[in-house]
Amino acid sequence: KVIWTILVTILGYASSLPVGDDSLCTAEELAKYKIIFTGKWSQIAFPKQYPLYRPPAQWSSLLGVTHSSDYSMWKKNEYASNGVRDFAEKGEAWVLMKEIEEAGEKIQSVHGIFSAPAISSGTGQTSTELEVHPRHPLVSFVVRIVPSPDWFVGIDSLNLCEGDCWMDEVSVDLFPYDAGTDSGFTFSSPNFATIPQDTVTEITCSSPSHPANSFYYPKLKILPPIAQVTMVKIKKSQLGLSAPFINLPAKSNEIIDSVS
Repeated sequence: KVIWTILVTILGYASSLPVGDDSLCTAEELAKYKIIFTGKWSQIAFPKQYPLYRPPAQWSSLLGVTHSSDYSMWKKNEYASNGVRDFAEKGEAWVLMKEIEEAGEKIQSVHGIFSAPAISSGTGQTSTELEVHPRHPLVSFVVRIVPSPDWFVGIDSLNLCEGDCWMDEVSVDLFPYDAGTDSGFTFSSPNFATIPQDTVTEITCSSPSHPANSFYYPKLKILPPIAQVTMVKIKKSQLGLSAPFINLPAKSNEIIDSVS
């Protein structure tokens, strides 16, 4: 009976853990990070149809969450939620926030929501802080490309935990995604709903394969990154202090291409 009781207890505890690789995180109780989003969408890097006015090239606010593996804000090759659709098309966050809050009612799903201010040009930086927990070591976020039909950049479930350690710093180059809810080809395309809805797909220099596509650069092998995100762990000695703004050096991402 004693052995059976112990076995039931162990199984019960195991069933309460999140499913996936993040269940192996045995790091310290929690960690705080500074997240810096850098826009690299310049007219030099992306000359084709670059938006100069009404509105000029810019970025929406950043909206993200830290979570366990039983939650997904968005995922490549899967259908975008209504919240992600509204955010990618119009920059409206109300439905997405509601979806996040509802997911948070699940055990060990969403730990914290974070946001950063919009950037009023295609290049520039915005930043905020986030907190991760051993049961919620994954980070996801979205930033809308403005103007665009339903295009965005973001990260899906980046794990900041490696065994019993939190990563000190991680940088990721970001590329444009199509939410699959609007059929426009160009930055300034009018609203034209995709029926039936398509899945989230990465926009490349050759896909969609159409000369009207604003990111269509057939002479390139790959697009340069349109943005970059860096997450830097805040040391315990810095907790409670305002983290300094980190001005990351911009890396060259100019397109060598002839565009008429």
